[in-house]
Amino acid sequence: MTEKNELVFLPLGGVGEIGMNLALYGYGPAANREWIMVDCGVTFPGPDLPGVDLVLPDIRFLADKLKSLKGIVITHAHEDHYGALSDLWPGLNVPVYASPFTAGMLEAKRQYERSRNEVPITIFKQGDRVQIGPFEVEAVGVNHSIPEPMALVIRTPLGNLVHTGDWKIDHAPSLGPLTDGDRFTAVGDEGVLALMCDSTNALRDGVSPSEEEVSVSLEKVIRAAEGRVAITTFSSNVGRIRSIAKAAAGAGREVLLMGSSMKRVVQVARDVGLMEGIPPFISEDEFGFIPRDRVVVILTGSQGEPRAALAKIARDEMRNVAFTAGDTVVFSSRAIPGNEKAINEIKNGLIEQGILIVTDSDALVHVSGHPRRNELKQMYQWIRPKLLVPVHGEAAHLVGQMELALQSGIPNVPRVRNGDILRLAPGMAQVIGEAPHGRIFKDGGLIGDFQEMGIGDRRKLSFAGHVSVNVVLDARYDFASDPIVVPIGLPEFDDEGEDMNDTLYDAVLGAVESIPRARRKDLAMVQEAVRRAIRGTANDVWGKKPVVTVFINRMS
Repeated sequence: MTEKNELVFLPLGGVGEIGMNLALYGYGPAANREWIMVDCGVTFPGPDLPGVDLVLPDIRFLADKLKSLKGIVITHAHEDHYGALSDLWPGLNVPVYASPFTAGMLEAKRQYERSRNEVPITIFKQGDRVQIGPFEVEAVGVNHSIPEPMALVIRTPLGNLVHTGDWKIDHAPSLGPLTDGDRFTAVGDEGVLALMCDSTNALRDGVSPSEEEVSVSLEKVIRAAEGRVAITTFSSNVGRIRSIAKAAAGAGREVLLMGSSMKRVVQVARDVGLMEGIPPFISEDEFGFIPRDRVVVILTGSQGEPRAALAKIARDEMRNVAFTAGDTVVFSSRAIPGNEKAINEIKNGLIEQGILIVTDSDALVHVSGHPRRNELKQMYQWIRPKLLVPVHGEAAHLVGQMELALQSGIPNVPRVRNGDILRLAPGMAQVIGEAPHGRIFKDGGLIGDFQEMGIGDRRKLSFAGHVSVNVVLDARYDFASDPIVVPIGLPEFDDEGEDMNDTLYDAVLGAVESIPRARRKDLAMVQEAVRRAIRGTANDVWGKKPVVTVFINRMS
């Protein structure tokens, strides 16, 4: 009996979390499907992952299917949608389709990081169609907080799919395109089996304000400011950078760009023709010669990044740029969950200097790039799908969109999370299995899983420190010299004022001397006795057990 062709959806990231978006679509019999990948993003580590630079999706599911993966389509150049591509592509080596801006950002990032992983890009933009294996993929323009975002119409022999990517409806954006409602309506007229839809703002009622309204509000803030104005925003938000530049020009001020990522993005935007009509930016050397009420600085650091331009200004570490009491700093951004503490530290540092802080709770200085509930309903009306799969969101966002879709008359909204293999057709949509999934970690120049990268040990070290001990025994198995004890990350003294190093030294002496000389021939046993003595003693006087490394050597 011939196995039936099936159409399946498999998210390996971004469904049940915000960030690290990666979706697979498969067509064919279960044992021999062909696949395409949509997006290949990263997320960023928190304090629970000490030393880790980036968190990438685990794609081991594809390890034995490389010949079946026909291509990768990138919807836009945000890190959570394309940031893992340069690291994961060498193991995949398949065609990649992306917009000119995304291609430019990928190359700029490669050069900045001095990476040898050059990813060849086939340019794919709004209105284009391409055949990738059994999938015909069409790019439909949407609006978002970055240039050239696209939704995808994926046509297959078993039905049409729409993958929205990140989007919103903005009728007056600073930078196009408009979300193409006419094209979505025409696609809906063809018939759509499933809509995979952005859930980020599914809990927010109404519609998102327009970028034009943000620009007007920013100009009011700038005009009202008596001193310098610094505005921090996401470096990838070229539309916002344009809005700020126009608002500054309207208020009679010149603009300075600060932050390497900001400058890279703007250069790529210039290269693809997205900065037309924006006056040239001044250099840092000119900053000190311009009156305080005639300058606006657009800079990185909206998420509290310690090495970003705003953090350096808050610490007064910039060579040519400084702010003083009475100046204004505007946070034209939202706080990504987990960054609130770092952002507040920078705000407090600025406030201590007498600098005014303006956020979106004070004025309309930021708007999200994701659809609120009324915008989601509009997409449902355009597409009219038979089923909807909420993606791009944590559990609360996914459930919020599920409830909205059911209320809006979409009959089938399956529950899907990372790793679930959802059969879309034939028959009723249902989860038919679970694929290997998870996270891998980029740490310096290496990539590996939690254990391979030693992250668990690093956590222990960050919690309780490390003690190294070196013991040298003579031919009679007595101490040949004083043992060396080196504690790192432990308190200097116990609660009675005793030196911790001396206390641990005594523990080593006691551990070795308590072992009869004849039994000290078992160096492994001596090593373990010393390790236990150090951990036990530290626990007695401190309440924590450090990581301990013991070296035992015997002189002949």
